[in-house]
Amino acid sequence: MSRIKKILLYGFLIAVLLTCLYPIIWMIMMSFKTTNEVFTNPFGLPKGIYIQNYVDAISRYNISRYFLNSLVVTSVTTFLVCAFSSLFAFAIARMKWKLQGLAYIYVIIGMFIPVQIVLLPLSQIFSQLNLNNTLLSLIIPYTAFGLPMGCVVFYAYFRGLQPEIEESAALDGANICTVFFKIVLPLIKPAFAMVSIYTVITAWNEFTMALVLITKEELKTLPLGLIAFQGKFATNYGAMGASLTIASVPTIVLYLLFSRQFENAISTSAAVKG
Repeated sequence: MSRIKKILLYGFLIAVLLTCLYPIIWMIMMSFKTTNEVFTNPFGLPKGIYIQNYVDAISRYNISRYFLNSLVVTSVTTFLVCAFSSLFAFAIARMKWKLQGLAYIYVIIGMFIPVQIVLLPLSQIFSQLNLNNTLLSLIIPYTAFGLPMGCVVFYAYFRGLQPEIEESAALDGANICTVFFKIVLPLIKPAFAMVSIYTVITAWNEFTMALVLITKEELKTLPLGLIAFQGKFATNYGAMGASLTIASVPTIVLYLLFSRQFENAISTSAAVKG
């Protein structure tokens, strides 16, 4: 590769990197500015470190409570999606039983159902079950909508495993539970990383269902809580920037910790499909 081509390539990659990082950098800078400075100096560095924005976000706008609610909902949802989708995908990919193909199609159809269609029925059902304004009213639909994607990913991985591995374990006396938990699961860690990251990001940022199903202030999640920063006559943009920064930390940390597994999951999934 010639020197000019290298310079152009590196220049393009740097431009893409800055384009992706600048919104995050801008958000962090906004979190240390006063509301007046956000308008007078929107793109420049803050003149000082205005920590009061973070104090207001935690004490005045109750962002810590919203953060805890989102953390509980997201954690439980991710665990349930990984558990149910891996078990179902293993049953579809590795076992022979009646209507297994129909069951797989039934689950996959869930990927094509818009959230807006089920909002009213869900609200009425949860109202009859006394589940409205509970975190469970978010965990159940979040899990249901996360299962199809999880099943697709795990199914692809299970189909890519050599059946001789399980057959050898069965010949040594291992039952189906031993085969699944001690032999198969350690081989599909990248799939768990991929499904977990996808589910965490989806549940953490979900707004529409939370807006309809949650009205109690103490049960609101982070996306709902951010509405509180927009007043009728004024908006506290500095505190909003601080809250957005706090809300972004878990997903960024999650990706940094599991980025290698996520990349392996994508490459392995592509190899399986190929």
